[in-house]
Amino acid sequence: MAVKPLEDRILIKPLEAETKTKAGIYLPESAKEKPMQGKVVSTGPGKLLDNGERVKPAVKKGNVVVYGKYAGTEIEIKNVPHIIVRESELLGVVEG
Repeated sequence: MAVKPLEDRILIKPLEAETKTKAGIYLPESAKEKPMQGKVVSTGPGKLLDNGERVKPAVKKGNVVVYGKYAGTEIEIKNVPHIIVRESELLGVVEG
């Protein structure tokens, strides 16, 4: 099953939550925070403006992005969790 986002929506595969702190302490499953970074799997064609022009998304497939804690809609594709968010819900692109 393939999912192609519509308009200005972005399909993201969340990155795994950290299992260990910087000090080397392993975190139990209940203490892990919901990940707020993910890899862009696919993008829609972009937002359609009132004048009929389409604005291409600022992110592309493969970018690692940061999004809000409660942003988007969670879905499962082949038993793998994904999130669909509007481009405006993205907070930034991780570089480097």
